[in-house]
This record gives sequence, structure tokens and C-alpha cells, in this order.
Amino acid sequence: MEARNRALGLAGEELVLGFERERLDRAGKGAYAGQVEHVARTRGDGAGYDILSFETDGRERFIEVKTTAFAKSSPFYISRNEVSFSIEHADRYRLYRLFEFRDAPRMFEVAGSMKQRLVLDPVSYQAFVGG
Repeated sequence: MEARNRALGLAGEELVLGFERERLDRAGKGAYAGQVEHVARTRGDGAGYDILSFETDGRERFIEVKTTAFAKSSPFYISRNEVSFSIEHADRYRLYRLFEFRDAPRMFEVAGSMKQRLVLDPVSYQAFVGG
């Protein structure tokens, strides 16, 4: 199941990568489109976002992609690092939520600090064995 979820996440990131390049190309910003980077693949998964894109004025756009095969309202996991990064870069941070991905993929965007924009429910803890 973990491998299937990872494959679904990667497919969502690749869809967003193409979407961002197309968005910038259509806006006449082909130079920026060529610089869109799949950060989760090129730099690793700990950056706090998956895709580095750009606004049409050249400002960086940090995109975290969350993909599900289920409904729009399905809950998802977001890491402490992703939330922290969204707070530090709220003016440039976007979460792209892809849903119903296998049947008819659709997407919506949440911009800004995820701490302010989402209802965050802690569901796991880091545990240490006491001495």
C-alpha cells in the first residue's frame, strides 16, 4: 500500500509539473516554464515543498502537492516541515490538492500559511524509549 501511495503521489507531482509549465507558457513566460523544478526529485523530499515554480513576474512559487484517488473532502497528511515552510513563505506557498485522481483528476489550490488555512489534527507522535 505504501508503494501504491508513493506512486500516486509521484503521478500527482508530475501532473502539477506539467500544469505549471503550461500555465507559464500560456502567460508568455516560457523562460520561467523551463525553470520549473521537481524539487522532491532533484533535491529530496525534505524541502517543505515538491515543485518550485514561478509567478508571471518571476517571484518563486513553492508548491506542495497532495494527491488522492478519493473525494475532494478526503483528509490528507502534511508534515511539520511542510507546515513550517508554509508559515515562513506564506506569500509564495501553495498547496495543490488533487482528488479523484484515477477517474477524473481535479485540483484546487490553498495559498498561504497552512497553519492558518487548514484544520490541523495531530495524529501521530515521535516517541522515545525512556531510560
